[in-house]
Amino acid sequence: MKYRAEIDGLRALAVVPVILSHAGFELFSGGFVGVDVFFVISGYLITTILIEDIESKRFSIVNFYERRARRILPALFFVMFVCIPFAWMWMLPSQMKDFSQSLVAVSLFASNILFWRETGYFSAAAEEKPLLHTWSLAVEEQYYLLFPIFLLLAWRFGKNRVFWMIVVMAAISLLVSEWGWRNQANANFYLAPTRAWELFAGSIAAFIVQKQGVQKNNSLATLGLAAIVFSIFFYDETTPFPSVYALVPVLGVVLLVLYADKETLAAKLLSTKGCVGVGLISYSAYLWHQPIFAFARIRVNEPTNYLMALLALLSIGFAYFSWKLIEVPFRNINALSRQKVLTFSFSGLILFSTLGFYGHFNGLRYNLETFNDWRDTDECVYKSANSIVNDHKKIIKQCLFGKNDFILVGDSHAESLSKELRFVIEQNGGALLTLLSHGCFPIPQTSRKPYQTVCVNNKSEYWDFIESTNANVIISTRWRLNLIGDRFDNQEGGIEKGSNGLNYVLGTSTEILDHTKTFLQNINRRNVFLINQIPEAGWNVPDIVALKPDSDLGEVSTSYSVYEYENKKIIKLFSDLKDQPHISIIEAEALVCSNETRRCLNSMAGKSLYRDDDHPSSLYSEIIARELEKIVFDE
Repeated sequence: MKYRAEIDGLRALAVVPVILSHAGFELFSGGFVGVDVFFVISGYLITTILIEDIESKRFSIVNFYERRARRILPALFFVMFVCIPFAWMWMLPSQMKDFSQSLVAVSLFASNILFWRETGYFSAAAEEKPLLHTWSLAVEEQYYLLFPIFLLLAWRFGKNRVFWMIVVMAAISLLVSEWGWRNQANANFYLAPTRAWELFAGSIAAFIVQKQGVQKNNSLATLGLAAIVFSIFFYDETTPFPSVYALVPVLGVVLLVLYADKETLAAKLLSTKGCVGVGLISYSAYLWHQPIFAFARIRVNEPTNYLMALLALLSIGFAYFSWKLIEVPFRNINALSRQKVLTFSFSGLILFSTLGFYGHFNGLRYNLETFNDWRDTDECVYKSANSIVNDHKKIIKQCLFGKNDFILVGDSHAESLSKELRFVIEQNGGALLTLLSHGCFPIPQTSRKPYQTVCVNNKSEYWDFIESTNANVIISTRWRLNLIGDRFDNQEGGIEKGSNGLNYVLGTSTEILDHTKTFLQNINRRNVFLINQIPEAGWNVPDIVALKPDSDLGEVSTSYSVYEYENKKIIKLFSDLKDQPHISIIEAEALVCSNETRRCLNSMAGKSLYRDDDHPSSLYSEIIARELEKIVFDE
């Protein structure tokens, strides 16, 4: 395959915005599209190599996997190895457990699946995951495993038909991603089926270039370069991704691959010495930047832009040395035989898997009793409106007895409380049905941005179901985040990171607080129990409790005054609702906050009242459930 300097320059255009975006520079808010640029480049290069090998009858699946192992694994293993001692020294227990799981997932080429299950890419927790960025490597590795086999098997049908097969698969993948961002945003972002079309776009370009060569078209090449630059500066975390929006950078890369002949302006810009140099070390730069940033954020609560800029430069420096000392030697087939490379690869995968399993099962440094099983797996817990619609009568018969019936509706806060509430209600001869939708404010006709299709549909069906019963209603949600939007700062070093969670009212200009108040006032129900704002802690309480010296007998706590100031609008909302005859308020903050000390307890008798920074633990949930019992059953 003929070397194209502009492709290395294109790698530089991909990696630098990724690094600066992850460093927190808002100017590069769309820097994450660099990953999409890498996908297209990979699809183009791999397909070109495969076509040439198949047509010249020298294709070998073993040779192909050997080349991929030489390219990917040595530098990856080195970065993973360097991360381990820093993780052990600096990470909190829950972080260490997550890191151990990621070691296993990376070794199994499945880290994209792990991070899909764990967290959103733009969430606060994601910033402190040293191996988060390996999700994109996992997508590519899955492509490398399957695409050569597909190409080899399909080639018998003819080159032209193979091309159109790839076009059809790319179109299907793009359509799935359009459905995915509306319905399963996390899965859409991380998983290969919704990313495959970007790799296939590179494959399609490879077929075209292989047939007619690289064409010279200054306008189209410049347009391609402009499309990538536009998406870097004008996209942000609210842009649905991947989706048709991703066509802008993806088609930009395709235009450059097809039309950026070395005489075009775009090719000359990308072929400059600096761009090519950064492009050559781009893989190592990509590997290094996230661990460096993650450990910095773990050690420094709020790293300054100046520090993050220095760390970005440091990642480039580390990249040069790992490229020169690790990448280049391992790619030299004369220096290392196939047997040595494959032995090294398998040994590394086994080693890191073993270390990961050990860290997960034996490396925790605190008692997991803190995390008593908070998830309620009872058959009367529903997380999908489909079940409610399809099994309406069955659910009523199975979960509601007709006397002292309760329906708990809400988000993950409701799930945290569900098990303890169920126990107390059933102890008193009642029944509880739980209707959940994570990250979803339970007030109808509201949504965060971008539009939460599943959330809006779920709660609409939930409230229709509630109206068909005579049950009492319990509502639990994270009121402040949904109604105010910003994350919590306890003013003592505990600053919750993450995106704005403010909801808006669909189709109207009504203010969200007024809409919520009106809805709650007008619920046609004999009894509505509102669990008011559970005081947010700002820090991960189980970790703080676990790291307290045994000699320190004091409880972990936060300022009551800060809670009141940050929640003044929420406090007023509940104050306005107190006089409603059908509404009772479970004052969750009064159970842990004291007017005398002006502190809110985060722990009690050395046990955490939270399972993270805002969700109640089993202990706190039981306290809240017993308060409901006093109001309902002890009258």
